[in-house]
Amino acid sequence: MSFFNLFGNNNNNGEEIKSYLEKGAVVLDVRTVAEFDEGHVPNSTNIVLDTIPERVEDIKAMNKPIIAVCRSGGRSGQATEFLAAHGLDIINGGPWQNVDQFVEK
Repeated sequence: MSFFNLFGNNNNNGEEIKSYLEKGAVVLDVRTVAEFDEGHVPNSTNIVLDTIPERVEDIKAMNKPIIAVCRSGGRSGQATEFLAAHGLDIINGGPWQNVDQFVEK
């Protein structure tokens, strides 16, 4: 993963996000509970970044592709790198609003 991907300036354009959503991807929001409560993608799953190592099996059990999101793309980049190393099909969606715009409300 490049430096830019880690901090949200990734190459995941809207087409890639749309493609993952069409495949039934889970939107994994790695922000704090307080941040999540302020606004999030409908039906997204909130698992705080610091708890992801202990939740890998729960995430694998979802058995779906994943789009990781956060506030700016930095934390979701870290989650993406970690979970990809554990064999998950995951992309960094960057800020949660990047994905929210493609979700039907």
